Amino acid sequence: MTTHNRILDGYRVLDCSIAMAGPFAAQRLGDLGADVVKVEPVTGEWQRHAAAGGAKGNAINVSFLSLNRNKRSLAVDLKSAEGKQVLLRLVETADVFLQNYRPGVAERLGVDYATLSAINPRLVYVSMSGYGEDGPHRNLPGQDLLLQAKSGAMLSTGRHGEPPQPAGQYLVDAVTASTAFEAVLAALLYRERTGEGQLVQVNMLDAITTLQMQELSVFTAGGVPQQRGSEPHAHVYIRSPYGTFKTADGFLALAMPDLPTLGRVIGEDTLLAMDSEVHGWTHRDEIFRRTAERLLERTTADWLADLTAAGIWCGPVYDYQQLVDDPQIRHNGTFVEYDHPTEGRVKTPGFPYKFSKTPATVDRGAPLVGEHTSEVLGEAGFSADEIAALLDTGAVAETRLPDPVR
Repeated sequence: MTTHNRILDGYRVLDCSIAMAGPFAAQRLGDLGADVVKVEPVTGEWQRHAAAGGAKGNAINVSFLSLNRNKRSLAVDLKSAEGKQVLLRLVETADVFLQNYRPGVAERLGVDYATLSAINPRLVYVSMSGYGEDGPHRNLPGQDLLLQAKSGAMLSTGRHGEPPQPAGQYLVDAVTASTAFEAVLAALLYRERTGEGQLVQVNMLDAITTLQMQELSVFTAGGVPQQRGSEPHAHVYIRSPYGTFKTADGFLALAMPDLPTLGRVIGEDTLLAMDSEVHGWTHRDEIFRRTAERLLERTTADWLADLTAAGIWCGPVYDYQQLVDDPQIRHNGTFVEYDHPTEGRVKTPGFPYKFSKTPATVDRGAPLVGEHTSEVLGEAGFSADEIAALLDTGAVAETRLPDPVR
């Protein structure tokens, strides 16, 4: 289906992951041209049955649809001897194997790194986990909200004494996916130079911790503790005012303005004699509160016009519809649209990178369970009779696309 060269054309990825972080990482590889085979149970991957926001779709819910484009589906029972042999045969010609099983599961299934690298020494084997492959917390649930809480990030925002507010995104899953994606590219580059595959380990706790490079360094190297104030400041390590503020008709975001300049624009005389880099820290709550009171007096559009004219960093607070309609988003082509055989016209976020010679594209939408089982096995050398026998025993499964409406 590909009509042009892409960076990862010719590479095959066996994606044995579930939920968000692993599938999202594999999707990024597929967007760059890798042949990603989603190896899932014959009943379908977990995410097929867990619809975020209740968006169930027709045959594929939106959660699964959003994380599994540019993949083919092979439905196989890895707990059966025949199913396991199917996977081991595919490993012989694979470039990347990606899994996010609970610690110990890969070994029990016989698809651990030691086993698979003995079959294919060039294999880049990616193991993703919540907290690490070993250690005291290895068996804790690797869930996004729990890891946001454990990371310390929540206590960098909001009011002292009030419950911390988590991010409005599946932040830990997303950054872990990006971490795994870049790790795969680095390991493939190493293999191009040496011919050697290797084990790559990525865990969610380290991913969200290292994302806070600057904040944690302020604490560990600078010795500055996290101290939330009585106002809902947006970050403990940035001077006031910094955060979102209510206006007469909505909200706006305001970031680190020069205090005398801000005072002149909003009519707050107490700010005129303040030093931004001194009082912005020592009077953080007072400055935030006085700014909030003044901004209630006029509309968002009025304030944005005056603040921008004064050179103050500010901006609107969008909802998703406003984001989709934003002229810069449209100019960038941030969203992509394509036709899906069961879900119709689909519009989703596209690609976070642009390449002049090897652009990413959507070649296929998320597959039905086992939609490509016969296709993938045939390419791997299984005969028609072997495939039919595997289907008969239930070691693999297949779902065919519905006939097109005439």
